[in-house]
Amino acid sequence: MGWEALGQWGDDAVCIEPLTGGVANDVRSLRINGKLAVGRLGSRSDADLAWETGLLLHLDRHGLTVPVPIPTMDGRLFVNGLVVMEYVEGGSPETEADWRRVADTLRALHRLTQGWPQRPGWRSSTDLLHAETGTRIDLTAMPSEGVARCRAAWARLAGRATCVVHGDANPRNIRMTADRVGLIDWDESHVDVPDLDLELPHNAADLDPRAWDIAEQASAAWEAAVCWDDDYSKERLAQVRAV
Repeated sequence: MGWEALGQWGDDAVCIEPLTGGVANDVRSLRINGKLAVGRLGSRSDADLAWETGLLLHLDRHGLTVPVPIPTMDGRLFVNGLVVMEYVEGGSPETEADWRRVADTLRALHRLTQGWPQRPGWRSSTDLLHAETGTRIDLTAMPSEGVARCRAAWARLAGRATCVVHGDANPRNIRMTADRVGLIDWDESHVDVPDLDLELPHNAADLDPRAWDIAEQASAAWEAAVCWDDDYSKERLAQVRAV
C-alpha cells in the first residue's frame, strides 16, 4: 500500500502535488479536512516513525513550531510508511537577526530533549568513535584517512551531554514569521551533541572561537559521513583538518 493509505485520514483527504526537496521520501502537499497539509511516504520502520512522531508531539506541547502529525480517523500517526503533518507556513532566514532567532529555537529544542532516547538504528557522532555503521552512515565506505580525520573531530565532543539535534537546519528547513520560528524536515534528527546544530551563519549561536572550531569541524565530519560519497560530502570532508 502506498498513497492509497491516505484514505485512512478521511474520504476527503486528497493529494495536491509533489513537493521538491525530499531525497529519501516521496513528499506531497495534501488537503485534509479542507486544510493544507503535507504527506511523506517512505520506507522507515514503525519504530523509527514512532520515535519521530512522538518527538514532534512533545515539541509541539512545549511550544515549538513543528509539523505536527495529524492522526488517522482511528488515531494512528502513521500507516505503512505514510505520515501526514500540518503545513508550516513562513519564509527562510535572511538576516543575522533571523539566524539568531533560529539559534534560540535550536537551543530550546536541545533543552527540551535532554536525556531523550536515541532514534532506532542511529548512532551519535561520539558512538562512531568506535562503531562503523549507523542508519545512513557506513564508515567502511570512506577512505581510512578520512575516517581518522572525522573521528578526530568527533573526539573533541566526547563526554558532553546529549539531546535531540535537528541535524539539517539549513534555510530550506526553516519557516519563519514575525512571531515564531518553525523547523521542518526532521529526517536527520537523532540524539547527539548539540554542537552539530550550532554551526550557523553569522555565528548566530555566539560560540567562542574554540567552541566554533569544534562545532565547525564536527559538523563537517558528520555531513561528510552521512552523505558519502557525493560531491557535497567530499567538499565537507576537505574542510576537516588532517590528523
